[in-house]
Amino acid sequence: MSAAADPRPLGGNRADRRGPSTGAGRDGPASTRIVVGFGFWIFLLSDIVMFSAFFAAYAVLAGATAGGPSGLQLFDLKSVAWETGCLLLSSFACGVASVGATLKSFRIFQIAMAATFVLGALFLGLEIKEFVGLVARGAGPQRSAFLSAFFALVGCHGLHVTIGLLWLLTMMAQVQSKGFREDIQRRILCFNLFWHALDIIWVGVFTIVYLLGAGL
Repeated sequence: MSAAADPRPLGGNRADRRGPSTGAGRDGPASTRIVVGFGFWIFLLSDIVMFSAFFAAYAVLAGATAGGPSGLQLFDLKSVAWETGCLLLSSFACGVASVGATLKSFRIFQIAMAATFVLGALFLGLEIKEFVGLVARGAGPQRSAFLSAFFALVGCHGLHVTIGLLWLLTMMAQVQSKGFREDIQRRILCFNLFWHALDIIWVGVFTIVYLLGAGL
């Protein structure tokens, strides 16, 4: 049989090898959405590895108070509960903003993102107040290895929240000026993943650092 009559020629039909959703060949480059999503997941995983190291250091040094105060004497669980409530509610508001972005509703998106910012800022304000109070009581990071590990872990999370709030404001401005373009939608998705990851990490901080540290 000749090559022209072969119903399945070597290599197949090029049109059949095109991906249905990306427009790229199955053996060709991936779409921008896939590349961005994959890259951001790698970033999140590397961040989780970093926090795992902080958690491990805290677990080792939790008892190294050098004769100073321990978590049982220092932690105010009522204030920490308010912090946790603010962050959990901000995560819910962030999810509502994601729904608004999917529906391309400016009103839902902007109101939900504003609520996320306010709740995240309240969380950060309560955390800063806690740090200032500890330092005023002579329980700064230089007092003991326990406090050094505590300030490093909780402070690193607070730094991430600060970066997240700045990113949030940037996303609100971009949607206001450029609308729900495809690239903007990808950035909103990445922000949602980042913010929810911070929420999950904080649950670990609340449980391992504060609850266990207070003897509960």
